[in-house]
Amino acid sequence: MSSPVIKVENLSKQYRLGQVGTGSLSHDINRLWHRARGKEDPYLKIGEENKRDTKGSSDYVWALKDINFDIEQGDRVGIIGRNGAGKSTLLKILSRTTSPTTGSVKIKGRVASLLEVGTGFHPDLSGRDNIFLNGAILGMSKRDIKSRFDEIVDFAGVERYIDTPVKRYSSGMYVRLAFAVAAHLESDILIVDEVLAVGDAEFQKKCLGKMGEVSKGQGKTVLFVSHNMEAILRLCQKCLYLHNGAIKCIGSPSITIENYLKTSKKQDLTINLSLINRTSEIILQKRAYFQTISLGNIDSEAWTIKYGNPISFELGVLLRDNIQSLEIGLAIYNNNDFEIASSLSSDAEKIENLISGNHVITYSFPELVLLPGTYKIGLGIRSERGFEDYLPQVCQFEIIVSEYSAVDHTNTRKGVLVPKNQITIEPSKIHD
Repeated sequence: MSSPVIKVENLSKQYRLGQVGTGSLSHDINRLWHRARGKEDPYLKIGEENKRDTKGSSDYVWALKDINFDIEQGDRVGIIGRNGAGKSTLLKILSRTTSPTTGSVKIKGRVASLLEVGTGFHPDLSGRDNIFLNGAILGMSKRDIKSRFDEIVDFAGVERYIDTPVKRYSSGMYVRLAFAVAAHLESDILIVDEVLAVGDAEFQKKCLGKMGEVSKGQGKTVLFVSHNMEAILRLCQKCLYLHNGAIKCIGSPSITIENYLKTSKKQDLTINLSLINRTSEIILQKRAYFQTISLGNIDSEAWTIKYGNPISFELGVLLRDNIQSLEIGLAIYNNNDFEIASSLSSDAEKIENLISGNHVITYSFPELVLLPGTYKIGLGIRSERGFEDYLPQVCQFEIIVSEYSAVDHTNTRKGVLVPKNQITIEPSKIHD
């Protein structure tokens, strides 16, 4: 049986909050004193768990704590978790751009990584020069780089700008070229962080296909961090779920993602909109404003809806005065900020003679089929005086698939506005 290409044992990474480097001079002297006496670093014992949403009592935090796993050659491994879970820190250690505090990482072969926009590129050099620079860093000869040059440029789609300094590239062009270089040059392990989200949908699909190709056809090992659960399911054979710097689950993508969603279910599904983009003084001037928005789906988890399930939202609206006429709208936008669905009360009849107080409106889209991905919500209230409240793209939700499945695009797109608390029926307007 062959040994793994990546072996991580008892890996931990500690940071000192609010500081650059190891901290104060007294701490450094204390470390040296303990080391000279053959004792453990005294500050390794006082670090707290990496919970980004809570205030701790220590200046030290464990970005990663006691990580252990093996990866075989040709494996395609997805890494998931909330923001701040330690995913990027882990990839930086595997890419050798930072060192662990404790533990060890053993890697066999060359590593090509794409951790953030601009990684490994010199901004003043042209795209052509950066391709040769990256190849040289990986230990390739100029002849080998030349043999792959045309393929790299064609994949990236930046031929017209190949002799232009990359500092003049857009973020999308930067990522296109950086991924093409990482995927085509001679490496054994390909590490890709969430940067692919910068590219357009067509290029993301192209990248996923290329990562699958280099893994299956060339035997490269692929590590892929993403918040796109569908991409993880399509590409990866194994999935690693990080939570507060520790491994929560590792196994098949479908089981690991289910575990991730169940853990995330503890997150409150109701968002308080009272002071979003508004001060308390502005709120006091409004006759009507949005207080809350929540998912109406019973089985939804952490603003995540499984593909094929009905979509619904509940809006909490406060009226400070009796209002003669009111129009309330909700719009859904895709990741490219295009409005793809909306519901307006004026499509049916006016909402008239509303009394002051709290009102709840449920928007339901029982037959609206959205492809897996991230979507945003915009809200608006308008009275006879004009806009009372307007929140463009105030929050977002995600459509995910939990298993491999064929996507059916034949469903009729239709929405319904369900009334509550004296709000009349208002049909939805869907943009195809």
